[in-house]
Amino acid sequence: MPTVARAVLEVLHGAGATTVFGLPGVHNLAFWRDAGPGTPELVLVRHEQTTVYAADGLARATGGLGVALTTTGPGAANAVGAFGEAASSGSPVVLIASEISTGLARPGVMRGVLHESRDQAALFEPLAKAVFRPRVAADAVSAVAEAARAAMTWPRGPVYVDIPTDVLDHQVTLTSAPAAARRPVADPAQIEQAVAAIETAARVVLWAGGGVVQSEASAELAALAERLGAAVVTTFAGRGALPPGHPWLVGLPPHEPEIATYVEEADLLLAVGTTFDGQMTRNWSMSRPPVLVAVNASAHDLVANYAPDVAVLGDARLVLTELAERLPQRETDDAGLQAVRSSVWARLRDDAAGGPALEFLEAVDAAVGTVDATVVVDMAVPGYWYGGYGSVRAPRRLQYPIGWGTLGYSLPASVGAATAGDRPVLAICGDGGFMYAVGELAVLRERSLPVTVLVVDDGGYGMLRYDQDRAGEDHRGVDLLRPDFVALATSFGIPAVALDGVEGLPAALATALGSREPRLVVLRLALTPPRTTSPRWRD
Repeated sequence: MPTVARAVLEVLHGAGATTVFGLPGVHNLAFWRDAGPGTPELVLVRHEQTTVYAADGLARATGGLGVALTTTGPGAANAVGAFGEAASSGSPVVLIASEISTGLARPGVMRGVLHESRDQAALFEPLAKAVFRPRVAADAVSAVAEAARAAMTWPRGPVYVDIPTDVLDHQVTLTSAPAAARRPVADPAQIEQAVAAIETAARVVLWAGGGVVQSEASAELAALAERLGAAVVTTFAGRGALPPGHPWLVGLPPHEPEIATYVEEADLLLAVGTTFDGQMTRNWSMSRPPVLVAVNASAHDLVANYAPDVAVLGDARLVLTELAERLPQRETDDAGLQAVRSSVWARLRDDAAGGPALEFLEAVDAAVGTVDATVVVDMAVPGYWYGGYGSVRAPRRLQYPIGWGTLGYSLPASVGAATAGDRPVLAICGDGGFMYAVGELAVLRERSLPVTVLVVDDGGYGMLRYDQDRAGEDHRGVDLLRPDFVALATSFGIPAVALDGVEGLPAALATALGSREPRLVVLRLALTPPRTTSPRWRD
């Protein structure tokens, strides 16, 4: 019979996990001992937070299950920040942490066992879709199977499991296999109400969220937009749901005044797979059309913010398919949308903040487009620009930590995105966020991952500096001592180059991404934040 550690790995393999990101400790070494043929590959990272960030990055890149392994106590606690990002973004991740031995634990008593905490799983309960605390062998294996199913079932989200270190060594009969995730099917009466509302609306705007990408509903979204002649606004999580050249894609965030007006003046807003979170709606100050039809796989998210006139609880792909089949083809003319789009881009190009940012974006897009790279951005000014305005060519080509806003996401998440193995990855980060996970350069080199790290160096925390400048305050806590980034990368065996402007950026990035090897490009550049950031919501 296999050990619990081996059985857990086999169950994860059966759930479709080919890679597990982990960091060993004295309490979880059994996983490394028992891994082998028939189990996922264990990728060793350099920080416990990276185990979950990388699992999240892989899940976003592939749509499959991401898995992280940490040890007990501080190992698990170090992963909480990344787990929160996965929770806010609805990523299907399973985090498995070890716990102290059942032979040493006493219920309700803190004994001072190494890495002991009063209730380790409680750290994750406010964030997790589900939490499991198995304490015997059979329960541990079945809990992991259930965790994989729960994480992958819509609405998706991260699940936490902890297993005592002695239980990992127990033998067990492997009987658990993850059940297939099912898409929630909408009530026909709700579909009828949605069809009736849409039929009476002269102009419809579609608001496509991350649920469209998770549900792999891009084709269905395009079909409905074309049938209705409806402009499509994509949230940060929904970017790439339609390609940049699609005639009904707005391609700009609703934070731009002209886009906000265009949306507000519609007769009906059809929102699919979105929570209407504060970042997309300027903390719910955004005006909306008089009628809102909302579609979501989560009963909570369906009504959490803007109250819909018609609520449809169901999977995005299934509901969009039904709506397209039920609604008649309309005569369509996208001239009005194209005029609005063109005017906004022209204004941005002439704007003191937008002009330099668009030059930066065009340089990045020129390189990314040549290799169809996945772009992973951080909570940094260049990341905000790319996250809201960059050219995202397909679903899952952009990863943006807007859910929880975790600085330091880009580099560790790129480890997971690159491990998916199908395309190069560009990680865009600031000089401050890059330092959060600089140790993962070792993983990039060790595994020859095709990641190009673009460090946009503006001398510190540029977003916070901008906040202080607007408030007329002195700079405090925002100007940082930085290392020689080129020398730092070179010390890890990673070729690097530094640039003093965007002129040479397309060629530098194209060379780096085309190498399909780890590379680092430093760009010394300061940008003004876009209107998608809260200090500029009312500009």
